[in-house]
Amino acid sequence: MSARIRIYGQEAVFSQGHWSCPDESLRAMLEALADPRALTEEQEREHALYAAGRYGGLIATEYGWEAAPHPEAEIKLEDFQPRREPRKPGGGLLGGLFRRKG
Repeated sequence: MSARIRIYGQEAVFSQGHWSCPDESLRAMLEALADPRALTEEQEREHALYAAGRYGGLIATEYGWEAAPHPEAEIKLEDFQPRREPRKPGGGLLGGLFRRKG
């Protein structure tokens, strides 16, 4: 069975690792995300849910069309930015000059 999604008013189907859609631009966007390892029905549905969520679309369920949740970010700023230590009071460029002595 294939997984169906609806994005920007266009319907697309994911089956056997490939997307089919009458809109060429949308199909190109979806093919850029395509997972050729998705071979089982469950894997196809998971991938379709991911793709629909990335583009703010809907996914077909047995109850009708449902909004796909936006997926978690794959790369976060924290992955590249070193962890900062909290500043000590009285620090800074001129903090040492005006500190009270004993």
